[in-house]
Amino acid sequence: MKKVLIIVSVVIVFLIMGGIGFYFWGIAPKDTNENVVLFTIEPGTSKTTIAKNLAQAGLIKNEFALDMYLFFNKVNIQAGEYELSSNMTPEAMLLKFSNGDVKINSSTITLVEGKRLIDYAEDLAEKLDFSKNDFLSVASNQEYLTSLIPEYWFLSSDILNEGLYYPLEGYLFPDTYEFLNNVSPEEVIETILDHASTKLEALKEEMLANSYSVHDLFTMASIVEKEANTSAERETVAQVFYKRLSENWSLGSDVTAFYGAKKEMGKDSETWDVLNNDNPYNTRLTNGKMNGKLPIGPICSPSLSSINATLHPSATGYYYFVANTCNGEISFLTTANEFYAKTTELSSIGCI
Repeated sequence: MKKVLIIVSVVIVFLIMGGIGFYFWGIAPKDTNENVVLFTIEPGTSKTTIAKNLAQAGLIKNEFALDMYLFFNKVNIQAGEYELSSNMTPEAMLLKFSNGDVKINSSTITLVEGKRLIDYAEDLAEKLDFSKNDFLSVASNQEYLTSLIPEYWFLSSDILNEGLYYPLEGYLFPDTYEFLNNVSPEEVIETILDHASTKLEALKEEMLANSYSVHDLFTMASIVEKEANTSAERETVAQVFYKRLSENWSLGSDVTAFYGAKKEMGKDSETWDVLNNDNPYNTRLTNGKMNGKLPIGPICSPSLSSINATLHPSATGYYYFVANTCNGEISFLTTANEFYAKTTELSSIGCI
């Protein structure tokens, strides 16, 4: 009898030692592989199922060893998507689950200067969890727009004008942003406007004191952005436009005509239908409607360089400019005869 008890005791000890060995083996890292695996825990998933899923995903050695750990340790598990690798201990995985250290699904998006709001809507919708139309709908909602005006010094009731194609055109500051993929259109807009407020803070006093309204300054800057490339060119283009406005001339800007006709320069051919399209953006109209006037609003998102050029135009006296489309060089001219001669020259070599 004594011998039987000894044998049973030895067996029990071996079983206990084996169990302990199995436990510590099971909660050690599965291997040294550092490859990241996305592991999702759905709301309401049991701990036993989580252990089973981890084993099936090849992330742990044994689900029963993890079950033992969970039996002896209280762990609060949060649902979500986690980044794991099989070189982690199950304990480290459970710590991530407990802390809710979920994978952050985000996207980096660059909003390029000189692009239109509709282009931005397409860029954002391509990477974020809302559609282009969702974004445009929010960005045109009068109630929402009204709520934004008191929050940002550079917004005014001008953005509520029903004639605008896109009320926030020109105000979404071009830069690189990172957004959570599930962000709302409202959160995107306010993040960009917050950034614009920061970038424009140094110009705030000067813009508010200008004889032109802030809306008009953004409008002018957007045209300057599309017409010129360098800071010096932008300052002189701004001078030309201010000069023409002061003489009650129309700006005569093709870029405004294309925007007003909802066409794109470089993609859509210039036609008389575009240049004569009667809308409050088209400064190529010859019927006098746009004499001495800026368009109803911006035609793109201007860079800080173009805004500065609009505030500090060159001290020149030009009335005209024409761009050489072959090399991008801009010629500034004083008289109509000089302008016509230059356009004829460029036309003859196919550079206009």
